[in-house]
Amino acid sequence: GSSMRVIIGLGNPGPEYQKTPHNVGFWTLELLAERWGITFSRFACMSRVGEHQLNGEQVLLIQPQTYMNRSGEAAGEMRDSYRLSVPDFLVVHDDLDLPPGRIRIKRGGGGAGGNRGVASAIEVLGSKDFTRVKIGIGRPPDDSPAVDFVLRCFTPQEEASMLCAVQRAADAVDAVLTHGLEQAMDSFNRAEPVIQA
Repeated sequence: GSSMRVIIGLGNPGPEYQKTPHNVGFWTLELLAERWGITFSRFACMSRVGEHQLNGEQVLLIQPQTYMNRSGEAAGEMRDSYRLSVPDFLVVHDDLDLPPGRIRIKRGGGGAGGNRGVASAIEVLGSKDFTRVKIGIGRPPDDSPAVDFVLRCFTPQEEASMLCAVQRAADAVDAVLTHGLEQAMDSFNRAEPVIQA
């Protein structure tokens, strides 16, 4: 493959969205940047971009600033600028279909699971064949619309437990880059034991 990997974290720009479930993809990339000692030092392809060298491979951390529903446009610009292929992309995003805090690594297949950022990436890249690290946020407790649920602010308690999930999501991204997809999936996709309170 090519010698560049692009990690796209999904979220919405702006302080009012910072602490919402829809932004856990952004959180994961901020954590990776912190771990790797890099910053989002430039703006390109409608995104905040951080650059890192890992095992001789260039890794770009991308936070699209387009708003969630148009995230794929940033991915498309990246692909065209750097002549990338779809498997070079890894997308980190919140997922309504997983229980809160559960992490899943997946390559291709499936639809967007109601996540418009993922839908946008599939549409613009013209393929589902990118890797995803999904962070479970669960479903709205009642019949409230998903859009309200994903854009509400976390309670401090929810935020604390989501930060633990985001740590694992960052570990998962690291594992994909370092050990490859299969091994990362083996490690992270086993259901975590339920912790009895």
